[in-house]
Amino acid sequence: MELYVQGKRKNAGWRIDYFISSKRLDDKLISADIHTDVLGSDHCPVELKIDL
Repeated sequence: MELYVQGKRKNAGWRIDYFISSKRLDDKLISADIHTDVLGSDHCPVELKIDL
């Protein structure tokens, strides 16, 4: 557990969660975020906002 806490605190670790999009959606992209403040897992939720 200690390694998880240190990695989260230092924002260090593998980036394994991704969004894949197409060029057709480029002009509709609003934002993309990594939520490092969410605790309880060794993963950080990722969010992609698109105006569809």
